[in-house]
Amino acid sequence: MSEATTSATDVPVPALGSAPAHRDPNVLRWVAAYTASMLGDTVFYLALSWAAVQNGTPAQAGIVTAVSAVPRALLMLGGGVVADRFGPRRVVIGSDAVRCATVLAVAAVLFATDPGLWLLALLAVVFGTVDAVFMPAVGALPARITGTDQLARVQGMRGLAVRFAAIVGAPLGGLGVAVGGAAAAFACAGLLIAVSVPLLVSVRMRARPADDAAARDTTAWLDLVGGLRYVRRHRVLGPLMVAIALGDLGFVGPLNVGLTLLADERGWGASGMGWVLAGFGTGAGAAALLLTVRGRVPRAGCVAAGSLVPGAAAIAALAHAPGLSAAVGIAVTVGLLTGLSGAMCGALLQTQSEPAYLGRVTAVGGIVSLGVAPLSMPLSAAAVGVWGTGPVFAVSAAVCALGGVVALAAPGVRRAELPG
Repeated sequence: MSEATTSATDVPVPALGSAPAHRDPNVLRWVAAYTASMLGDTVFYLALSWAAVQNGTPAQAGIVTAVSAVPRALLMLGGGVVADRFGPRRVVIGSDAVRCATVLAVAAVLFATDPGLWLLALLAVVFGTVDAVFMPAVGALPARITGTDQLARVQGMRGLAVRFAAIVGAPLGGLGVAVGGAAAAFACAGLLIAVSVPLLVSVRMRARPADDAAARDTTAWLDLVGGLRYVRRHRVLGPLMVAIALGDLGFVGPLNVGLTLLADERGWGASGMGWVLAGFGTGAGAAALLLTVRGRVPRAGCVAAGSLVPGAAAIAALAHAPGLSAAVGIAVTVGLLTGLSGAMCGALLQTQSEPAYLGRVTAVGGIVSLGVAPLSMPLSAAAVGVWGTGPVFAVSAAVCALGGVVALAAPGVRRAELPG
């Protein structure tokens, strides 16, 4: 199925290397759309959490806020198949429109009445289901809107968008709740997502290769199995997925649950934990800015894998920081190194994948990060209760470092380069 038939705006983008991504209006429109959508996501989850707390017990609120992760994890591989079969641009526009309409409809219901937790749980399930299609398509889009030599820069710009959404979205959602309750915050989220739709419509796409654009005779199930087989057999993608899984498993637990328990143990309080998180965000933002400005990074495979090892050492050191200021400095280092590794991994996934498989490759990476890694959070919390923060952070760091070792031991990853 040719995506060139989806709309009149699907015309060729400028030739490879003709314009840096941060100066390309086509890429900037996509970044603006992505930023608006991420802002909407941040406000949405804050509003969902607030509304759930107001309508139920803390345990019920936790279930409501977590329930969106279930369909997202279970259906994301199928979402990758959808993105590859119908084209990422069409899928992103359609899923963003559905997300917008759903959130605005719930906001209208909340303005009129108080339906209780059932509506919030249903909204979370719908949002997670659509996310399962939206996220692989979003990951597949950059390779279709710019040259492969600009993908590292686009990953940096995407990282900046995520940091901006995290910094601005939470206060914006809080303001919506303060002004008009959860209904106003949901309306704000819906309107932000709505901003992304016309911007996405205006984004121009590269023509798909002839073999990719040809009509498919296979079933969706065969496409899914073929995508998994493609990743497993690929000399770069296979070991890179293992490295991503180990890196995220070793990173998510300490940053989320472990950091909260560490701050409580050291007497830093909520404000101290906030400063440490700000340090991490600063480091990750600096890595994103570096890639945005610099663009191509030589020896990308070695950088992606090699930065995990010192990043893991910094994770272990965080549990032994002598004071809050030292912990903030270490968190900056963790953010910088893991942010650099993550951006390089994202760029390599896109440049090493054949266009026909890009949605499914992105979905596998999403399953690893959003489905496997969060499993470490309850395990980390339980382990800290038994052994304390120091040993748990050390084990987590070892798991993270193992990801770097696995990647460095794979010749395909070690020698991988981004197009120049």
